[in-house]
Amino acid sequence: MIVTKKVWFFIFLNISLLIAGCADDQYYSLEDYASVSKADVHIHIRTHRNSFVEQALKDNFSLVNIVVDGAGTWEGVRNQFKYVKMQHENHPDAFRMITAVSVEDFHEPGWTEKSIAWLDSCFDQGAIGVKFWKNIGMVLKDTNGTNVMLDDARFDPIFDHIISRNKLVVGHLGEPYNCWLPLDEMTTNNDRSYFEEHPQYHMYNHPELPSYQDQIQARNRRLDKNPNLKFTAAHMASIEWNVDSLGAWFDKYPDATIDLAARMGQVFYQTQQDRERVRNFFLKYHNRITYATDLGDRGGNDADQMAAELHDVWMRDWTYFVTDQTMESDLVNGPFQGLKLPKEAVDGIFFNTAKRVFGF
Repeated sequence: MIVTKKVWFFIFLNISLLIAGCADDQYYSLEDYASVSKADVHIHIRTHRNSFVEQALKDNFSLVNIVVDGAGTWEGVRNQFKYVKMQHENHPDAFRMITAVSVEDFHEPGWTEKSIAWLDSCFDQGAIGVKFWKNIGMVLKDTNGTNVMLDDARFDPIFDHIISRNKLVVGHLGEPYNCWLPLDEMTTNNDRSYFEEHPQYHMYNHPELPSYQDQIQARNRRLDKNPNLKFTAAHMASIEWNVDSLGAWFDKYPDATIDLAARMGQVFYQTQQDRERVRNFFLKYHNRITYATDLGDRGGNDADQMAAELHDVWMRDWTYFVTDQTMESDLVNGPFQGLKLPKEAVDGIFFNTAKRVFGF
């Protein structure tokens, strides 16, 4: 049989279309957003209304609702947990619950027993873990005036108990590296805005307090003490400033995971500097990374506006991970290009790692 040039052309064309179609199948598009299962593993809802979860369900997100010892009081922790539990009871399939302990009476007799009893009550109501916050290391003072760090032996019984209950620890220890820089040298606009509004946490102005390395090393020593601890480091483990350094931390602690909450600005900034380095990081460690925003709802703002802003943030980050579009964000100055990760990596970041860690 003689194959004409015309026949060869159509064979080549069909093969080319088949190859192109297979290549397209490796990636998601913007249009796939609503149909793909996703999770935001770091949010804070402190209200009765359901606006946040209603938008999450529209956008196909599961949620991890987290209590934080922000006020440094047991009353604050208990009040937050009431909202967390209520939201979970209203939407049990959509929510996972993370509780906290307060350091309010850390130096009083019985604090350890009180904390363990509180944790047990939360675990028995469905909480899957506990958050430790930056006030340990940055605010809590010892009786001699020094800062109490996370590796302090007085926390050992708490961590031992968490391990015995097979629960997770979410750790927000330290702050972004920008915290130790003057405002005009910070790399992201969101950090600059936050520390301008919260000067008590701007460590550049408090050189008498523990350093960035002090915070990181105390956290790492706690992990060394408790190698069997189920641990996820909030906010990119406070190593958001350099994906190579974060990768080295992953390699040192092979069971630990991180979330991206409130650190997409640093991701965008590094992408501006070296996109391929950032892309390779997410390709290599997608099964150690969970998507998160640190967004929340306290019920004081307009519900429709809050939902719209929530959707916009989720859609912005989906666009960044699944396309190679040139983008801009108020988090950083200047444009950057999306990573266009393959489906396996996107699924790892947006859902599969969260499913493994938080039990969706």
